[in-house]
Amino acid sequence: MDMDMGMDMGSGTSSGASGHNMMAVFQNSMTTSLFSARWTPHSTGAYAGTCIFLIVFSAGLRVLLALRNWLEDRWIDAEMKRRYVVVAGRKTLAERVSNDSLAKPMVLSSSGVEENVMVVQKHGAEGRPFRLSVDPIRAVLDTVIAGVGYLLMLAVMTMNIGYFISVLGGVFIGSLLCSRHATYFGH
Repeated sequence: MDMDMGMDMGSGTSSGASGHNMMAVFQNSMTTSLFSARWTPHSTGAYAGTCIFLIVFSAGLRVLLALRNWLEDRWIDAEMKRRYVVVAGRKTLAERVSNDSLAKPMVLSSSGVEENVMVVQKHGAEGRPFRLSVDPIRAVLDTVIAGVGYLLMLAVMTMNIGYFISVLGGVFIGSLLCSRHATYFGH
């Protein structure tokens, strides 16, 4: 039985069942394809342009995360403004006072309005309800964030040191500009 299973441990590359070589170390080739064979830099300027694209693209991911957090805050603020709901069957303060013989004829509530409403403080374990004006936007934004993250992962997986440093540089710039606005959920 061949215990080697097609792996050459000494060369830094491995050959899988399909016979393709997979790099196991970083390399610095300026002709490394990015995302497709058609995006292969053939000059120093094209390689620099690809690296600049990766910097902007990864900074854009941080901007998208900050945008998502800003939208979430805005949606929660709008939800809190709608937290007064009318309670069916509950008498208003004026009706309750008029039935009380000891009450004075004129009553002003603490909020200055009729109190036939109830304040909704917090949603339970079931979470917020589905809202057509919010949830499709949230889903599209999450999908775009995931797509950008996966494309950046593919860029790093080329094992090109220039692409890797460009992605890290973009993360640094994006975090420097937007991290105070973003709450990261594992990104």
